[in-house]
Amino acid sequence: MLEQDTFHKIIDELAPDLSYLLFYFQGEPYLHPQFNELVKYATDKGVYTATSTNAHFLDDKNARATVESGLDRLIVSIDGTTQESYESYRIGGQLEKVITGTKNIIKWKKQLKSSTPHVIFQFLVVKPNEHQIEEVENLGKELGVDEVRLKTAQIYDFEKGSPLIPTIDKFSRYAKGDNGEYQLKNSLSNECWKLWHSSVITWDGRVVPCCFDKDASHQMGSVANASFRSLWTNPSYMNFRSAILNSRSSIDICKNCTEGTKVWT
Repeated sequence: MLEQDTFHKIIDELAPDLSYLLFYFQGEPYLHPQFNELVKYATDKGVYTATSTNAHFLDDKNARATVESGLDRLIVSIDGTTQESYESYRIGGQLEKVITGTKNIIKWKKQLKSSTPHVIFQFLVVKPNEHQIEEVENLGKELGVDEVRLKTAQIYDFEKGSPLIPTIDKFSRYAKGDNGEYQLKNSLSNECWKLWHSSVITWDGRVVPCCFDKDASHQMGSVANASFRSLWTNPSYMNFRSAILNSRSSIDICKNCTEGTKVWT
C-alpha cells in the first residue's frame, strides 16, 4: 500500500495544480489502514477527492471517519439487487454489506449535517442484472443516495462473446461484427486526452499512463525516487504520447479502451 510519507510528498508537490484526485485503481481503497487520513490530507490542501468502493468495509466507525475526512464523492458499486445477480459479477461479495455500508454513510452525513460525500450508486449493467435497473433506482431512492448511475462494463476476452455482455444494446460497449465476433463500438483513433490530462500512481509509487494499464506494463518511473513533474516530461512519457498519436491501435492497453464510447447511460 502507498506509504503515507510518499503520499504526502506527492500531494505537497502537486496540490497547487491538482484539481481532482481519485483514490482507486484495481483495488479496494478502504483496505488501506490510513485511507481516511490520506483523504483528509488532500482535502485540507484544497483538492477535490473521490473514491469508489464495494462498501464492505464501511462499518459505523469507518463511515463516520469518511464523512469527517471531507471526501467529496463516494461511488458505491452495487451491481445487482439480489445476492445471486450481485455475486455473478462481484464474486465473493455480499450485497447486504453494500446496503449496510451505504446506510452508515447516509446516517453520518445526516448526523454531522454534512453535504459530503456525494453518494453515487454505480450499477454496472451486465446480462445477469440488466432486468434489475428499475429495482436499483428504487433502492437508491429508498436508501437516500444522491444519485444512481448506470455504467457499461468492460469485458475481458470479449471477441468470442461473454455471458456478461448485455442483451440491451445501449448498455454494451461491444457490438457483434459480420464475422460473428464482438468488437469495441468506438474506433481507436490516434488521440487520447488522458495522456495530457491525468496519470495513475500505483500502490508502490509507479507511474503509469492511465487506468487501462491494469498490470502497470507501461511504467514511466517511480515517485519513490523522482518528482512527479520530472516523470511527467521524461523521455518514456513523451515517447508513449508519440506512440499514441502515431498508432494507438498497436498499443496493447488501448485495444479494450472505451475512449470515445458512451460509458455512462
